[in-house]
Amino acid sequence: MSSQPEHPTLLIPGPIEFDDDVLQSMSHYSESHVGPGFVATFGDTISMLRKLFQTTDPSAQPFVISGSGTLGWDIVAANLVEAGEDVLVLSTGYFGDGFADCFEAYGAKVTKLTPDAVGGRPQLPQIEEALKAKKYKMVTVTHVDTSTGVLSELKNLSELVKRVSPETLLVVDGVCSVACEEIQFDAWKLDGVVTASQKAIGCPAGLSISMFSGKAIEAYKARKTPPATYFASFKNWMPIMQNYEAKKPSYFATPSPQLIHALHTALTQILAKPLSERFSTHREASDRIKKAVADLGLKQVASKPEDQAHGMTAIYLPESVKATDLLPKLAKAGVVWAGGIHKEIAPKYVRFGHMGVSVTDPARKDIEKALNALSNGLTECGYKA
Repeated sequence: MSSQPEHPTLLIPGPIEFDDDVLQSMSHYSESHVGPGFVATFGDTISMLRKLFQTTDPSAQPFVISGSGTLGWDIVAANLVEAGEDVLVLSTGYFGDGFADCFEAYGAKVTKLTPDAVGGRPQLPQIEEALKAKKYKMVTVTHVDTSTGVLSELKNLSELVKRVSPETLLVVDGVCSVACEEIQFDAWKLDGVVTASQKAIGCPAGLSISMFSGKAIEAYKARKTPPATYFASFKNWMPIMQNYEAKKPSYFATPSPQLIHALHTALTQILAKPLSERFSTHREASDRIKKAVADLGLKQVASKPEDQAHGMTAIYLPESVKATDLLPKLAKAGVVWAGGIHKEIAPKYVRFGHMGVSVTDPARKDIEKALNALSNGLTECGYKA
């Protein structure tokens, strides 16, 4: 039984429900961020991230910096692209558009590819045509865009980029995918993945987590101009990360010891079992949820099965039901879902996050509770399947 106070079950696309031991780690006594105890914990945490991202390449560099997932965009845009350089952004919704905005803030020239309709993704022939038309410093893709629930395919995309434009860096926004969707950093030859602590990793919000390839680091070192950032600078953070991983105290800006302890606990739990088992568990739960949604006569924003994320589901509502009517009924049943945020369809859908302990802990009944609440809530709104 959980020791947490009674509370509504949080099933939005992040933050998610947290394990008791992870939350307990947050209550760790205060300690020096350069003391031997914390240095050892932080060093182990950085090393564990290599296993989570599935990289054994010593030239790859993990970063854990206080901030939200959005900080990852700044780290990428500020360090790996110079003003005036071309970037190809593959957008499947709100967060892909946001990544494009971030690049433009640093002076990059952005070409944005979008799907033919909301709920789809740019297709490989379209991407190949763009890559052949112009030389891009970087291609970015949002692995799971939480505004649409669209899952982008990485392996074939990487093969395409390496074949058509091998110098181009491939960077992934994995905020809503790391630890619930398969990501093989080395095998798929990814150059960067940025994520955050509060989604499938299962640690409270406040940490920007990323991994960059040796190729990306070399691209940074080959810059002609210094990065237009201070806090997000590779120059300032790289020696800190390398020193901590080597169990040497180091300082640039103060980390959050309590959050690092919580991340250490979350990663220890994740890596206690094969990652393949974790990904399979999320796929199985997702399949069950999507079948239940279909059985209710509802459609997903992500229209094709191969484009549907496994850690969340974006669900179109019946025309007779408003999100502003349904969400309070779910809340009354003890379940918190999110409303829509994609500007073209925002009032028409809701979002159900199903990742982390809500899926992996068999003692919890979060998914069943949510599906029952959805069915009953729709009935209360006057909808009949």
